[in-house]
Amino acid sequence: MGTMFLKGGGALGYECCGSFRAPGEEWIHLTRHLTNYELLVVTEGTLYIADARKQYEVHEGEYLLMEPTPLQHGYRKSRCAFDWLHLEMRMSKTAAGPETLETDPIVLSGCGRLVYPERVVNLLKQLQESSRAYRNTELNDCLSEAVLREISCQESIYQGAGGHGSSIGIFDDVVDFIHYNIGENIRVSDMAAHFGYNSKYLTAMFKKHSGVTIKKYILQAKMESAMAELADTSHSVSQIAYGLGFQDVHNFTNAFKKVVRLSPSQYREKYSEKRIENA
Repeated sequence: MGTMFLKGGGALGYECCGSFRAPGEEWIHLTRHLTNYELLVVTEGTLYIADARKQYEVHEGEYLLMEPTPLQHGYRKSRCAFDWLHLEMRMSKTAAGPETLETDPIVLSGCGRLVYPERVVNLLKQLQESSRAYRNTELNDCLSEAVLREISCQESIYQGAGGHGSSIGIFDDVVDFIHYNIGENIRVSDMAAHFGYNSKYLTAMFKKHSGVTIKKYILQAKMESAMAELADTSHSVSQIAYGLGFQDVHNFTNAFKKVVRLSPSQYREKYSEKRIENA
C-alpha cells in the first residue's frame, strides 16, 4: 500500500464507526465487498486481514487504512480487539468565493505503528459517542478528519526518527507518567503497554536519555517524594510508604536506606535539627 493523499479532488467523510472485540480464539474476519475506505486501529492482539492484493498483519498499537476492494477477508484466526471507522469519498464542493479556506492534504502511508495510540483511540471513542448523541454530519466529518490528521502527524514523527518515534518526546512523556502516578506500583511492562512499545525498547531509550534505568528512576522519584513528606509533614512512615505504592513498610524502609543512606526516622530527625538551626 503506497502513500495516500486524502485531499485534493475529493475528501473522505464519515460513514459509520464502532469498536469490536473477537468473541474467542476461533474468530476470523468476515469476507465481503468493501465499498468504502475503512480505518482499523488494533487495541489488543493481532488482526489478520487481507484485500484482493495483499495480506496484512496488524498488531496492537498499529493502524491500517484499507481502500475499497471487491474482496476484504480474514485469512487467519485470532482473538483481537480494534476500533473501526468507515469513510466515504466525497467530491470537494466548488469554492464559494476567493476567501474559501484551503486545507493541506492528509498524507498517510496506509499502515504503520502509532507513536501515541491512545490519542487516536480517544478520538475514535469521542467520534463514536458524538455519532450516537448528535448525528451531526459536519461534526462527524470534522472528528473523522481529526483522527486521520492525528495519525498523519504521528507518522511523520515516527518516520523522522528512523522508525522509533520522537524518543526525546517519549522520554518526557514517560517522566511525566512516573511523577503523575508516583503513588502507584509502577511497572515497566504497564508503561510499555500504555505507550505502545515493548519493555526492552522503552528501557533502552530511557537509559540513553537519563543515564539510569526506569526502575532506578522510579525508585529515586519515590524517595524524593518521601523525603519531602518526612521533612514537611507529620505523616507517619507507614502512611508515606502506602501513599507511594509500597505494600510493606519494611520494604519501603530498606529502599529508603539504600537511596538516602539513612532510615526514614533518622532523615526526619536530622532534617528537623537542621531546620531548627536555620530558624
